[in-house]
Amino acid sequence: MHIPSPEELRSRREALGLRQTETAKRAGISQSMVARIEAGSVDPRVSTLNKIIAVFNNAEPKKITAGQIMHTPVLSVAPQASISQAVEIFEKNNISQLPVIERGAPVGCISESVIVKAIEQQRLHHTHQFMVKDFMEPGFPTVPPDMDVETVVNILQQNHAVLVTEGRIVRGVITKHDLITLIV
Repeated sequence: MHIPSPEELRSRREALGLRQTETAKRAGISQSMVARIEAGSVDPRVSTLNKIIAVFNNAEPKKITAGQIMHTPVLSVAPQASISQAVEIFEKNNISQLPVIERGAPVGCISESVIVKAIEQQRLHHTHQFMVKDFMEPGFPTVPPDMDVETVVNILQQNHAVLVTEGRIVRGVITKHDLITLIV
């Protein structure tokens, strides 16, 4: 167990923006005790140090994680689904892309723009039954549920969505819209 020095205690308290009075009140000790501990003029009990450290830990800003902001269930299609099934999901949910998931794991994505491009190139005809796998693109990036939101923001600057996975299994999705709701 690391026992913090008086300088480390003072430095951490100041970094957290806590005053000695506030630290003392939260820890259930006197302000003068905090001042003497930080000055190194008193050797505190371990229980007193634990109280101060608990105050510091509780004052730490809570980090937002991918698991906290993801939404579920994840709308998706299977690679064997028909293009018309994907289009129905797009229209019903007012979205333009979907992850392609097989046995819980991401294998790619399908978007309206790829389907429109295939129609323009006359590769997609209404008389043929094409599958999602025929027009699937590389999938969205994935992150674990404990990934910090700052990293997710950076990833979303280059991508439309991020899938939250545990192992290879998709648990949720984060879009730019989800980040906007954090601000509002």
